Amino acid sequence: MQVLVADRVFDGLRFLGRARVVIDRSRVVAVDTDVDSAPEGAEVLDFGDATIMPGLVDAHIHLALDAGPDPLGRLSDVDDEQLLAEMQSAARQALMAGVTTVRDLGDRGFLGVRIKEITSADPLLGADVVPAGPPLTSPHGHCWSLGGVVEESGIRAAVREHARSGADVIKVMVTGGEMTPGTDPTTCQFSLAALEAAADEAHRQGLMITGHAHGAAGILAAVEAGFDGIEHASFATPDGPTADPAVIEKLAASSITVTVLAGLKAGTVIPEPVARHIEMSQHVRRQMVEAGVRVIPGPDGGIGPFKPHDVLPQAILKLSEVMPNPDILAASTSHAAQACGLGSSKGRLVPGYDADILVAGGDLEHVLGPIASPVAVFHRGRRAL
Repeated sequence: MQVLVADRVFDGLRFLGRARVVIDRSRVVAVDTDVDSAPEGAEVLDFGDATIMPGLVDAHIHLALDAGPDPLGRLSDVDDEQLLAEMQSAARQALMAGVTTVRDLGDRGFLGVRIKEITSADPLLGADVVPAGPPLTSPHGHCWSLGGVVEESGIRAAVREHARSGADVIKVMVTGGEMTPGTDPTTCQFSLAALEAAADEAHRQGLMITGHAHGAAGILAAVEAGFDGIEHASFATPDGPTADPAVIEKLAASSITVTVLAGLKAGTVIPEPVARHIEMSQHVRRQMVEAGVRVIPGPDGGIGPFKPHDVLPQAILKLSEVMPNPDILAASTSHAAQACGLGSSKGRLVPGYDADILVAGGDLEHVLGPIASPVAVFHRGRRAL
């Protein structure tokens, strides 16, 4: 048994002040302010001027993409066993940054299911994984090379096949994307009827469904189809990200969680046009947050050199520009866990939950910077850092 003490504990929803977290094997058994006592024989770790909080949950990552200059193209030169080893390394990289759970929203050959099995068996090997398998896309659609191509008439069968193959979430490419030439981020790849069928079948299989959607038309289609989540929601237009107030209002009125792409590798040099695009995107995010849309970070780790698999803390820092610190910490832990279907076991420091814990120096309620340099990381009760 272990007792972790610090001047501040954030339980996934609120700050508790100086408090302790008691761990028995892989689970949290107590969280309280009784810092001067400990169960007999327990190891006590007092981190002093620090914040204890739940491990981070990255709601949008690609373990199969190598964060290189051509991550999709490179896959044609890598066999499954090499790719599996690289994905495990990526899951470990995320863990060392305090990310104890990741939702992998696009792999090849359901290798994410195998990584889930590996890290489930040994929590020190990497973050826990919520795998989607190859994302469902239209013929020649966004990320078609990952193997999830489906005709509209076969979309229900494809969802069922993903469920049989071990997917824990269904991911649909509602619009095109910038990484796949010939696809358009501003237009839909599927009809509303096909998206409704995908959502209905996912829910019949007991799975959540999320949709990659950039343009307003795709965002609205995912809302109307009954999706549980939307990835990006960048409101892309030919002139750059431009919010559509009517669609944002519909997002806010729905139960959908929007996972946004914020966050770049620390020290990234940004050309002026890219910087302008980023700031336009940040303005859109601010409008969504102010309208009451549930927003969580998911920086799309793996898609390029500026998006390594441990970039989530940088996303948190970027989103803190539009959200108060406690809100972005909740978005990165308890809210993200709910979006991943893990709200009963992850993202909170309460009795019965997994002992996934990040310890950061200082007072994260007021200064978030230290979250990018964790003091300690525990994954299901075992210390990884």
